[in-house]
Amino acid sequence: MEYYDVLGLDKNASSQDIKKAYRKLALKYHPDKNEGDKASEEKFKEISEAYAVLSDKEKKQQYDTYGSTGFHQRYSQEDIFRNFNMDDILSQFGFGGGGRGRGSYRMNMGGGGGNSFSSVFGQAGVGGCGGGGCHKPAKGQDMTYQLSVTLEDVLNGAEKKIALRNNGTSHNVSVRVPKGIESGKKLRLKGKGGQAPPGGMPGDLFLKVDIAPHKLYERDGDNLIFERKIPFSQACLGAKVDVETLDGKKFKVNVPAGIQGDAKLRLKGYGLPSGPYSGRGDLLVKVVVDIPKELNEEQQEMITKLQEFGL
Repeated sequence: MEYYDVLGLDKNASSQDIKKAYRKLALKYHPDKNEGDKASEEKFKEISEAYAVLSDKEKKQQYDTYGSTGFHQRYSQEDIFRNFNMDDILSQFGFGGGGRGRGSYRMNMGGGGGNSFSSVFGQAGVGGCGGGGCHKPAKGQDMTYQLSVTLEDVLNGAEKKIALRNNGTSHNVSVRVPKGIESGKKLRLKGKGGQAPPGGMPGDLFLKVDIAPHKLYERDGDNLIFERKIPFSQACLGAKVDVETLDGKKFKVNVPAGIQGDAKLRLKGYGLPSGPYSGRGDLLVKVVVDIPKELNEEQQEMITKLQEFGL
C-alpha cells in the first residue's frame, strides 16, 4: 500500500495537507455514513492506516526513507497503530468517541452487534476493546541474529537466506536487505521467532545489520572514501589517475598540480544510496602522497638536487 497515493497526496505534502486529506476522506468513507458497505469500510481502514503513519514524524521519516516494502519489514500492523488514538483523532474531525453507537467509529461486521474499529483491524488497543477489556494470548520469544552485509549489498539491495536453528530444528528464511541500510539497523521478520504456547503467536525475528569492512572503500554516511596513492612528482606536477567506483565504473580523475596531502577529490553521485528510492552520495578520492621508504642511488641524487632547489 502506497500511503501517499491512498490519501491522494505527493511526497512533498505538509502535515497540514495530510490532516486535511484524511479529514476529507474520513468524512466520505466513515462507516456510520456507509452502513453495510464493505468497500467503504475497507477504504476507511486504508486511509486510517495511511494517516497513522504519515501523521507520526518518526514513522513518516522511516516510510519516506525505506519506501513501502522496507517500512513494512520494520513495522507490523500493531506497530503502525501503537500510540494512535482513534477516539481522539475522530473527535477532532467531528465524530464521537468509540463505544457510543451512532456517531462513533463502530462498524457492523455481521453476525451480531457492532464491533469496534480495533476489531476490524484485528488489533487490540487501536480503538479500545470495549468495556470487557482484552485478552492478549501469550507470544513466543523474540529472537535477534546478526546479519553481515557488504557495501555492494548496501548499494544494490540484496536477498539473503539465513539458516536458523530453533528448538532443535533447522530451517531457512529469506530477508530482503533494502538499499542504503545502515550498520546497527534491525530488520524484522514477523512470526519467525520463538514458538508460542498453544493459542499464542510466534515471536518475531530481528536481524541486526553489520556492514562488513571493504578492502578498497570506507563508508562515511552516504559517501564512500577511496584512498589513491600518488608519487611526490605527481603531487607537484599534477596527473590523471585511474579510479574505479564500487559498481565497477572506471574514471580518469584529474589531480591538480600542487595538491596537498590528504586532499579529497569528489565524484558526485557514486557513493551509497540513503534509502531504497533515494539518490546516492559521493565517492571521495582521498589523495595520499606515497613517500618511498628506500631510495636507490640515482633517486637519492635527484632528491638531493631537489633539496638544493628548496623542494
